[in-house]
Amino acid sequence: MVDARGVRKSFGHVEVLQGVDLTVAKGEVACLIGPSGSGKSTFLRCVNRLETIDAGAIVVDGRLMGHHVAGDHLVELRERQVTRNRTEIGMVFQRFNLFSHMTALDNVTTAPRTVRGLSRDRARAEAMELLERVGLADRARHYPAQLSGGQQQRVAIARALAMRPKLMLFDEPTSALDPELVGEVLAVMRDLAESGMTMIVVTHEIAFAREIGSFVTFLDQGVVVEHGTPAEVLDHTRHARTREFLDAVL
Repeated sequence: MVDARGVRKSFGHVEVLQGVDLTVAKGEVACLIGPSGSGKSTFLRCVNRLETIDAGAIVVDGRLMGHHVAGDHLVELRERQVTRNRTEIGMVFQRFNLFSHMTALDNVTTAPRTVRGLSRDRARAEAMELLERVGLADRARHYPAQLSGGQQQRVAIARALAMRPKLMLFDEPTSALDPELVGEVLAVMRDLAESGMTMIVVTHEIAFAREIGSFVTFLDQGVVVEHGTPAEVLDHTRHARTREFLDAVL
């Protein structure tokens, strides 16, 4: 589903990603861990082309993100084409980014109506199914200010799923939540993983990575330091830098 090779990205003189490789098969859950500033979130944003890369290539479901091949050259796609490709990739951010003036139901129906072209009734029916899936059917008429942080994040997940994505990206989805609300969001993500959704998750929830991750990748200073199964990376760490990080967060 995802094949990233030699991905480099700089902001000014700071090279945030220094040749990152990552392959994620369909149905796998890739968990990215590492200290703040290690490049995890930047890599995630490069996958769906919210950030352009300086070198390397990212292929999602057989499609080269941001470019197409013309003979021996790569030609950058127009923004409209990039946006079309991006609709197949759902993303959930640290902050919920819900429309404050819309109910939970309207937040979930907006993109399917405007992008997928669904009728109002069809979009609402699908949205109610998704809100039921994330345990919020009874909050459909509530506005974001009337919801807890965990509920808002679950609405954000339902909104991303409403576009029927092939791939879901999660950028530290529990980092802005109070500790007692983390579990309800992780439960929804666990359900998605068990249903076969392909996911890349940037997280500091090590227990979740151990339980759900198909593999864990530890990044530090824009470099993949360690990569393997959860048991290999988290329980039988080979690199001192990985162990230092885990000792600090566990």
